[in-house]
Amino acid sequence: MEQLPVFVINGFLEAGKTQFMKFTMQQEYFRTDGNTLLIVCEEGEEEYDEELLESTHTTAKYIDDINDLTLQKMEELTKEVNPERILIEWNGLWEQDKLEIPDIWFINQMITIFDTSTLDLYIKNKDLKAYMGKMLRNSELVICNRADDIDEDTLSAYHLQIKAMAPNAEIIFEGEEGEITGDFSINLPYDLDDAKLVIKPEDYGVFYVDTMDRPEKYDGKEVEFTAQVVRPNGIGDDILITGRRAMTCCEADIQFLGFVCKYKGAKNFKNKDWVKVKGKIKFEMNKQYRAKGPVIYADEVLLTGPIDGLVQF
Repeated sequence: MEQLPVFVINGFLEAGKTQFMKFTMQQEYFRTDGNTLLIVCEEGEEEYDEELLESTHTTAKYIDDINDLTLQKMEELTKEVNPERILIEWNGLWEQDKLEIPDIWFINQMITIFDTSTLDLYIKNKDLKAYMGKMLRNSELVICNRADDIDEDTLSAYHLQIKAMAPNAEIIFEGEEGEITGDFSINLPYDLDDAKLVIKPEDYGVFYVDTMDRPEKYDGKEVEFTAQVVRPNGIGDDILITGRRAMTCCEADIQFLGFVCKYKGAKNFKNKDWVKVKGKIKFEMNKQYRAKGPVIYADEVLLTGPIDGLVQF
């Protein structure tokens, strides 16, 4: 059988998930002649009306307990509805990494929606931030609605926090009249106009996120920073990964934020060495990134002392 695409919409209660889904279901680009299975894992004030469901060939099924959303249940719903696609409105307090789907399904897209007016609460509460991290990890699109009357510096700070947890996502801030335009990139602790960027240890996280987010701004820049070495088996004699461990959302979600680094003496370094890297950033295709990314062509890689602690955001 042909695999069925699954669209997962994440977000906390009253973030605007149902409103977003209803709007999307009515758009011409999203319409289909086949059946749609809509699994609703959380009911808020906004509801799906029968007329909309009928006009879009959508069957809604409501799941109140994550333990009821089993592989067997999903397979039963597939046979019952015979869908062409599946939409899942996910409960924001259900752990995203516990979502399992049948082999005949595949995750086509994950979208996360936040109410920007309450975003500060989620970020500052370590338990809620842990749920955020799991929702955001594989999200391709993050929509922060109700962002009217929030100043640009605050939106920039939110942008950094979200980008650290969802490095590959597009982040959009929206108000009542639609998308809010402006430069919501990170407030940098260094000057991109400097001839050489000397990155302080406490600024590594911001440097990494912004480089990955806006690589064209760093293409051709001279850079110097201290990081730890990772050299996977088979990586090659002239390549090492230099980076640092970071806590992007919680203690259970520690990631290694590393750059591909090309250096003739790379094979002389071993895993966990601490080094000072001096070189030039080039934005190019690289098999380690499996896409275009910032590659550092190092002039010098020197052994140095370790940096205590994790990168924090």
